[in-house]
Amino acid sequence: MDMLFDLGLENEVTDLRDRLRNHFGDLTYGVIRSPIGALVKSIISCRTKDEVSLRAYDRLVAAWPDWHDMAAAGPVTVGAIIQDVTLAEREAGYVCAVLKRIGDSHPDFNLDFLGREPVGRAIAWLERLPGVGRKVSAATLNFSTLQRPALVIDTHVQRVMQRIGLVSASATIEAAYDQVMPALSGWSAADLSQLHVLVKRLGQFNCHAGAPDCLHCPLASVCKTHRSMTRGRA
Repeated sequence: MDMLFDLGLENEVTDLRDRLRNHFGDLTYGVIRSPIGALVKSIISCRTKDEVSLRAYDRLVAAWPDWHDMAAAGPVTVGAIIQDVTLAEREAGYVCAVLKRIGDSHPDFNLDFLGREPVGRAIAWLERLPGVGRKVSAATLNFSTLQRPALVIDTHVQRVMQRIGLVSASATIEAAYDQVMPALSGWSAADLSQLHVLVKRLGQFNCHAGAPDCLHCPLASVCKTHRSMTRGRA
């Protein structure tokens, strides 16, 4: 299904979204945080279940309600608080480094200025921070009070998009974002947030990293991978 940058890509994504909404319901993202809160939460959620990273984040802000104090606590202390997340020591280092960098230039930790920048420029600013890639930068913009139109692509969303054929099978998260977002330029932040939630849910419950559950997948009839698997068994 070669439709990268195709004018029909928006229709394909809209159909995907509608099928998933009919299957899972009208899901929406959970807690909307400040931009700095969304940034820290997204950093520690890498390859970690949502419930685990959420508890870790809650422990962090309970221990250090002030971002300056969290940065000064240091990676070892922060790492001990978030020890149940994946690669806790590395993520703690990123949290402290990011907070220190932001605190040096914006002592109030107010990132509302990103809401006045073009999305591409805001993403570029965030991705100059230590350990911040496209998933974290998009989450900071979309899942926060900034409510910017940036699609959050995590490993679940990336896998589903690759298997369906929306992006190339080898597309990185950054490449997938760059391939899909131009077709969704008219979508609101809420539209893109819901798309993320729905596609991620499919990746968690049907389109697993191992053997996908195609039998119960609402996208099976439009999935490139499923069609190729079906032909292979014929």
